[in-house]
Amino acid sequence: MPRKKTRSLRCPICRTLVTSANQDFPFCSDRCRTIDLGKWASGKYVISTAINDPEELENIAEEQSRRRPAPDGHSSEEQ
Repeated sequence: MPRKKTRSLRCPICRTLVTSANQDFPFCSDRCRTIDLGKWASGKYVISTAINDPEELENIAEEQSRRRPAPDGHSSEEQ
């Protein structure tokens, strides 16, 4: 009878070897899972993608032009 394969990875927080049979997989413990959640919540992890929506690109360009200082040294928001 063939053996059932168990998948194993390293915990992304502490690098401990973890098998897929572990209830906290892919983490080694609830503590590491909570640390990872805290990193997401604090903004240490970011998913970055290109902006493909032309309308959103226009909005970003308008916002940046409002923040840019005018030639007289004042920002265009102050005018």
